[in-house]
Amino acid sequence: MIPTACRLAAKPPSFFKKSTEEFGRLARIAWNTEALHTPTKPYHLLNFEDESTVASCKTMADRAVGGFSTATIDYVPADASMPAHARFHGSISTKLPNNWKIQRTGYAAFRNHDRGYWLFGRLYWDLDPYTFLALRVKSDGRRYTVNIQTDTIVETDIHQHRLYTRHHHVRDSSPLPDDPLSPYASPEAAESPEIAKEKYPGGIPPALSDVPLPSTVMSSISATTSGSTGWETILLPFNSFVRTNQGLVVEPQTSIIRQRVKSVGIGLTDRVEGPYDLRIHRIWATNGMSPGEHDEEVRICGDAALPVDEGVRTNWVVSHRDKPIAKEGSKEPQKKGLKGLKDEWD
Repeated sequence: MIPTACRLAAKPPSFFKKSTEEFGRLARIAWNTEALHTPTKPYHLLNFEDESTVASCKTMADRAVGGFSTATIDYVPADASMPAHARFHGSISTKLPNNWKIQRTGYAAFRNHDRGYWLFGRLYWDLDPYTFLALRVKSDGRRYTVNIQTDTIVETDIHQHRLYTRHHHVRDSSPLPDDPLSPYASPEAAESPEIAKEKYPGGIPPALSDVPLPSTVMSSISATTSGSTGWETILLPFNSFVRTNQGLVVEPQTSIIRQRVKSVGIGLTDRVEGPYDLRIHRIWATNGMSPGEHDEEVRICGDAALPVDEGVRTNWVVSHRDKPIAKEGSKEPQKKGLKGLKDEWD
């Protein structure tokens, strides 16, 4: 593919732009006193409607060790049927190279480059005030994994979670096929018992299993529902991610250092040979679907759109019946923000 002038112009943001954007974000937080209450607005991490975001990502595949899998991430402009987005695609091959040291291939992934520096040092995402990592995707049904890397002592540690989607290969209670190459087969089916035991010494963690956790927020409508665009939004709880290293689940398990997130990405390690194609519109941190986001959610996802989260809508101060939640022993509802903090001081 020959890069066009438009493609060459889509460069990652400069040091000055990063500093300006971070100053602007912190100024908005201070002005709106967002640090004094649970955020109700999304914090966008990777917005692929912006072509420069695609340019700021890198791909990885087993070709780095002599394998034959491929990975590409492209920018797809908006049209009448879909928004501008990134297309992560390629082919998985489990063929081994002529190198006796390489015993395993068949993986591909992408992530953003390290965010670099701004005026006050290395730039990280601070996701501490948020509960979920949200992804709006259109998937081909393969077993993708969401990867989060933070500023930790062990730099190769990655926290992972299965990217569940509603309309394809999420296993139900029926028996799994016997064919190990079936995309419905369990993760152990593609592994030898020795490798499976090495990767999951304590058994497959719930966040990497075929069955979505109850805490995962996703649309529940059928794949055949008319009006579905194929796009969907999935909310993965940060506290469910599993700590891994070089693809192996490691102990002791530790929580994500949400204040110092370096990168977010998606990988494919199901070792099912053949092409793959995942479309990603946006990745962000959130505490639930807000009213301000809902119009875009309905426009893009159609009937698969997530509903507005009642807690976000009411800023967690009223119940589902719109009744104020009073402090224990008090008839007054709890207050948020500066006024509530001033009352506590008084």
